[in-house]
Amino acid sequence: MTKKITVLIVDDHALIRRGFRRIIEDEADIAVIGETGDGESAVEMSRTLKPSVVLMDWSLPGINGMVATGQIAVACPDTAVLMVSMHPEETRVRQAASVGARGYITKGAVDPDLVSAIRRVAAGELVFDSPAYASDTKRPPTLSARELEVLQLIVNGRSNREIAIQLNLSPNTVATHRANIMQTLHLKKTAELVVYAIRNGLAAVP
Repeated sequence: MTKKITVLIVDDHALIRRGFRRIIEDEADIAVIGETGDGESAVEMSRTLKPSVVLMDWSLPGINGMVATGQIAVACPDTAVLMVSMHPEETRVRQAASVGARGYITKGAVDPDLVSAIRRVAAGELVFDSPAYASDTKRPPTLSARELEVLQLIVNGRSNREIAIQLNLSPNTVATHRANIMQTLHLKKTAELVVYAIRNGLAAVP
């Protein structure tokens, strides 16, 4: 008997989670083993449940989907994260890939596309069905999972010292991350960084 593909659904809207669950539960080879609405619990549930696939929303309370994806990719290498987002922008698709997502589809995808994407990432494929991902021209800048964590805390108004304490890093390391983020995004002021991060979905509004 073929082993079922197990899925953890992560979205902050209960109606969307319910819709995904109904689509998935019609498939004999796929089973939903959990759902949650925030990034922190998504990481913890991934560690505990070890799902085959995590359906991950981009915009989540607490740590956003990008940070959660990066943490899951490190903590649960056998779990494939499939981003399901409202946003098809090239920046977001490439950022998802850079932190370890195995696929990226939009919420406008029809039911068979979602099911097919789940099966494909569970089988080890990369599913970035986007012209933006296929193109090698003008790649937008991407940040590491750790840099995204630091960026969110900067957006939250934390100082380097406060960030260092929360992430168990040295203040010098945080300062280096901050400088690298600014350099990667070609920004010079913290206010510009905060606006850019929120506008491009790299951090949640505090």
